[in-house]
Parts: sequence; structure tokens; C-alpha cells
Amino acid sequence: MITKQAAALILLGAGLAAPIHAKATTTKMCIFDIAGRSGPAFAQAKDYAVAAKTWGANIELEAYVDERLAAEDFKTGKCDAAAISTLRGRQFNKFVGSIDSIGAVPTYKHLRTVIDLMSSPKLNDKMTSGLFEVAGILPIGAAYVMVNDRAINSVEKAAGKKIAVLDYDKSQAKMVQQLGAQPVASEVINFGTKFNNGQVDIIAAPAIAYQPLELYKGIGNKGGIYRFPLVQLTANILIRKDKFPEGYGQKSREWIQKQFDRAIALVDTSEKGVPAAAWLDIPDADRAKYDVLMRESRIQMTTDGFYDPEMMKILKRIRCKLDGSLGECADKREL
Repeated sequence: MITKQAAALILLGAGLAAPIHAKATTTKMCIFDIAGRSGPAFAQAKDYAVAAKTWGANIELEAYVDERLAAEDFKTGKCDAAAISTLRGRQFNKFVGSIDSIGAVPTYKHLRTVIDLMSSPKLNDKMTSGLFEVAGILPIGAAYVMVNDRAINSVEKAAGKKIAVLDYDKSQAKMVQQLGAQPVASEVINFGTKFNNGQVDIIAAPAIAYQPLELYKGIGNKGGIYRFPLVQLTANILIRKDKFPEGYGQKSREWIQKQFDRAIALVDTSEKGVPAAAWLDIPDADRAKYDVLMRESRIQMTTDGFYDPEMMKILKRIRCKLDGSLGECADKREL
């Protein structure tokens, strides 16, 4: 689960802009920011717009406090570009949208390799799907399982519990049902509130959401955060390709790629800002069991059409390149 305010905060990191082109097309970009035009996300989006002028685009920014509406306006052409989560962006590009698949990207080192590859001109054709192009990918942070009771310390004990899932991502509900738990349809703007009010027992969210959404209220004295990445959450800049100059997407992806360290620094600060007492560790034996469980779920959801098979192959190759001793490297199901 993801906080879109936090996603937007790190999505459009500041950077140096080259001299402005004299001629540039005018385009409208939807920026999600819970605080609207007065929020920090919108302020940082201005830096991206300045950089975009060097690639021949004159971007007018519009703030949205509802990510669902931002995505819909982008889809219908009211916006020419959008800054939204990769999970929400899966509808526009299933290949890139499958990066945020369960257990597929274990660490930030893996994620850097993934984003570097996605920024390569060799994958230009995969960045475009119909009218839409992914013009940038950045990390939001690992999604950790947060519980309101530390007694929920195993998959078996999650059975029967209420778990918040994004209403538009049907794969989440499917996973929760497989665990024998009860999925509770939620949106980015209310999943934190549901956790804090006790309407759900479990959520998955990045550490960057801990303070802004006051998730410590839901954790209370009995709960905690398991130090085990469920998903590496990312965010996308998406464009309607015909509204931008030729080659814009590649230039944008390369610029956004250079913001990786800045984004990870913010993620790291957020994780270190969570009180040590809130973190819970999982025994190595259980971690291995959960790795297998996530792999089986990922394979099943790829078979069911939720994830892109080619992206699953790429992510597996990256995992095995960084650690050839993994048992899955001899398993041919994701190749």
C-alpha cells in the first residue's frame, strides 16, 4: 500500500536545468499532492517542468488531491502527462507496472539495477503502450507489513484478519484471499485511517507513510512493522506520447534516473525515523518460507494475467545475477 503524497514528494526530485529552448509545445501535467498546489510535491514538480523545457516541452502543472481522478483525467486526455504510482500506472503500461510485484525486487540494490535497465534506450519500445509512454521511474520505498497486534506473527495467524487492499489492484485481493484473510477494499486516501481506526488489522506501506499518515496510531502499543520487504514500491511519470516532442520520453527517463540517490536518501531517512521499538524481525527460517510463498503467488498471478511475463523474466534474472545461490535460479517457471 502506498501513500501518494510521499510518492509525489520523491518522484520529481530537483535537478539542474539546461538553457530553455525558444520553442516548446504546451502540455498539461497532473500532479498528485494531498495538499494541492500548496504542497511540497507540487513545489518539487516545478523543477521537473523546468528541466522539461530543455527537451522541448512547456509543461503546465495542475495539482490533484485525488490520485484516482488524476489517472482518469490522464486517461481521457484532459491531462497530457501524470505523476502517479506504478501500481496505478499499470493500466497504462503493464510491463513497467509489473515492477511492483510481490517479492520480485528484494532490495534497493536490485531496484537500482531495474531502473537503470528501464532507462536504457534498448528498452524504448517497452516504455510505450498505445498512446502512453513511461517517462520516468523512481523508488518510493519498500512496503512493509504493519500490524495492530504483534501476535499476528505468521501467515497462519493472518487468517481471518482484515487486510486493506487497493480497490483498483485486484491482485492484492486475490493474495489476501489465498491467505485466508479478509480483503477490505480501500484507497490511498483512506487505508491509513482504516488502520488507525481499527477497521483493518493489517496494511502494507512504506516507511515514508509512517509519520504523514500517523500510522503509529494504528500500531499502538501492541502492533509493529515487520522488517521484511513485501514489494518495492515505485512511482511513474507517464505521458501521452503524441503530445510531446520526439525523443522526450528517453531524455526524461535519463533525467529521472539521476534522481535515484536523492529518492533513496529520503526513503532511508524515513526508515531511520521509525522508532526502533516499532520494528519486528522475522526468523531466517520464516523468511525463507515467505520467499517461497511470494514466488509461488507471483507465478500464479503471472499465469492469471496480473503480471507481465517478460518483466517477471527480467526481474528473476536480476535476482539471480546478484545472488546466484538462490534456489529459484534453477526453477524454470519464470524464464
